Amino acid sequence: MDENERREILTAILDTTRECVLVVDKESRISGWNEAAKSAFLPNVSPKGRRISEVLRDLELHDAFKRALHEGLESEIRLEIAAGERKFDVHVSPLDLGDSREAIAFFYETTRLDRLEVVRQEFLSNISHELRTPLTSILAFVETLEDGGIDDESNNRRFLGVIRRNAERMNSLIADILELSQIEAGRVAVEPSTADLGSIVNEIFTALGAKARSREMKLISKIDPAVRVFADVQRLEQMLVNLVDNAIKFDRTGGVVTVSYENRGSVDVISVSDTGEGILPEHLGRIFERFYRIDRARSREMGGTGLGLAIVKHLARLHKGDAAVESILGQGSTFRIELPAFLQ
Repeated sequence: MDENERREILTAILDTTRECVLVVDKESRISGWNEAAKSAFLPNVSPKGRRISEVLRDLELHDAFKRALHEGLESEIRLEIAAGERKFDVHVSPLDLGDSREAIAFFYETTRLDRLEVVRQEFLSNISHELRTPLTSILAFVETLEDGGIDDESNNRRFLGVIRRNAERMNSLIADILELSQIEAGRVAVEPSTADLGSIVNEIFTALGAKARSREMKLISKIDPAVRVFADVQRLEQMLVNLVDNAIKFDRTGGVVTVSYENRGSVDVISVSDTGEGILPEHLGRIFERFYRIDRARSREMGGTGLGLAIVKHLARLHKGDAAVESILGQGSTFRIELPAFLQ
């Protein structure tokens, strides 16, 4: 078998792997590659004959190729390209082809795994922080009661009330964490059916009416009685409760929360609008992230867990739809649930 035949076999093997693979000759020029490597590193030109230093400017990688070519040594390195946007674990080995020695590198992309690890660490950090705050308050007031506060008739019930509120907050947080985990793990299924949107909104207004009245707010439904949407009734109600409850919490005292409906051809759009302060543009892109809060102190004071909007987004996507937000500073915000339109 001559060198050309060996190289053809090598090329055929390389093209069967999804990892990026580059082969470098003794002059540090690229002599072999697969389509994955070409797409990742040189999408618009042929890699053949180019020096590896022209393609990937990383001294550690170049040293690894030199060790493989001149000393016959294997190397494991970490590579970041495009300003750290793509990350690879790279294995470089000597490759003997008859009378010549070349070096082959396998690039195992870890970008997605690294991002997931960052998300996981942030999630754990946020959970720890969110649980620690009410737990610290509970322990402090329990100690106060144990140290004689239980006999203080003018304050002991207030202490117990604080403990109860913080325990309820922890319970809500854990419930939302479990709910979101179930959804993200694919263990929650939606069963869409024809839903009377007006009735659902009226029931939500009844349930949240006392909270709205305590802040002198008006709840307005602009849903025509004839409107029907195609959704899982329980999950649709859950999404709207989250949005209306948020609007009541963060609107100004005496404000107005409005629920409306619009059909946009193949999409049904349900909107929940408030007359609050609005949201700064830099927050809009992250508002549906887990634990993302614009005003952490106010959110905790209002009893928010920081997971409600993330749950709304996930449930909307389970319906093959989406959730979105628009906001004008000083005028208010509008959150929208977009669902595939109900076909008569």
